[in-house]
Amino acid sequence: MNRNKLLLLGALCMSIAGTSLAATPAAQAHKHEHGAATAKLQLNAGKKWETDAPLRQAMANIRQEMAGALHDIHENRLSAKGYGKLAQKVETEVGNMVANCKLGTQADEQLHIVIAELLGGAEGMAGKVKGGKRQNGAVQVIGALEKYATYFDDAGFKPIEH
Repeated sequence: MNRNKLLLLGALCMSIAGTSLAATPAAQAHKHEHGAATAKLQLNAGKKWETDAPLRQAMANIRQEMAGALHDIHENRLSAKGYGKLAQKVETEVGNMVANCKLGTQADEQLHIVIAELLGGAEGMAGKVKGGKRQNGAVQVIGALEKYATYFDDAGFKPIEH
């Protein structure tokens, strides 16, 4: 992943944590105004949040990659290289989401919660969590996909059964 994308992803994670990033180039690249970080996923007055085509495609791509590796993950047969490839795919797709984000402000804020979980899981799968198991990162990504299915209106998206 190139340096600009990493800066953008880092800025996204920090904005979720509530850190002010208004002066950073990465934050300026993400052209949304964000208020205080939302701590908890919630529905939009009882309904799922809007989605757009780039978001749906990126989430479908992540789901497909994770589902394809699920058996090896469960059987503890996925190699470190395999986890690394999954982590890279998640990071790439999150970058696509961020670059093509067209959601309303509130839906975008809710999506950032899911994105933070996806990126946290990708870090775990990449072996960047000290003392953590790569498998736990995969579990976190699958959990983020489940939350996406619960809180976002994507009729074609089905969470991974595990």
